[in-house]
This record gives sequence, structure tokens and C-alpha cells, in this order.
Amino acid sequence: MESTFVSTLALLVVLLLALVGLIVFAGLALLVHRHPAWAQPLVVALGGVTLMAMAVGLITTR
Repeated sequence: MESTFVSTLALLVVLLLALVGLIVFAGLALLVHRHPAWAQPLVVALGGVTLMAMAVGLITTR
């Protein structure tokens, strides 16, 4: 029974993270829509975050 609870909790956490990510992405899209000068810095920042996430994923899966 405990493993079912843990897997349900993990699923809820993943769902919450997906929703928060969607809200953040929508906010950034609105910012770029209203202030086009922010587009390039945001692309560079999100690219850096993506590279860091990939590196962390590679390190933690080994």
C-alpha cells in the first residue's frame, strides 16, 4: 500500500511541476509579446537552463 501512495504522490508532484512550468512559459510568452526586446535574452537564458538540465540528467542517470 505504501508504494501506491508514493507513486501517487510522485505523479501529483510531476503534474504540479508541469502546470507550474506551463504557467511560467505562458508568462514569458506574454512578456516577449508585449516587450519584443526581451526575446533574445530569454532565449539565451532558457538555452542555458536547458543545457544545465541536460548535464544534471546525464550525471544523475549514471
